[in-house]
Amino acid sequence: MAHRKLGRDSSARKALFRSILTSFFRHERIETTEAKAKEIRSLADELITLAKRGDLSARRMAIARLYDEDVVRKLFSEIAPKYTDRQGGYTRILKLGPRRGDAAPMVLIELV
Repeated sequence: MAHRKLGRDSSARKALFRSILTSFFRHERIETTEAKAKEIRSLADELITLAKRGDLSARRMAIARLYDEDVVRKLFSEIAPKYTDRQGGYTRILKLGPRRGDAAPMVLIELV
């Protein structure tokens, strides 16, 4: 099994990831379930690596993956320049404990 399905069909899963990634880059840290965070980590690292390239093609590919162009602007102008010397591993996952309603394992995912 390559990826987690998260109980959704492919289009709903893609929309969920786009939404979470947009919020993640807007706030630079979000609280979510462990399974979602582990899936988001690789997608976020890919987008930061793309933003480090900084060319028009990379910007258009990032706009296609995120909902908000202001977030893409922030990704390219503020977030990516911080990681020019880093070769990956831009995110950190911190465990918070179980969620109160259904005891799902909650984590905080943030930029390093």
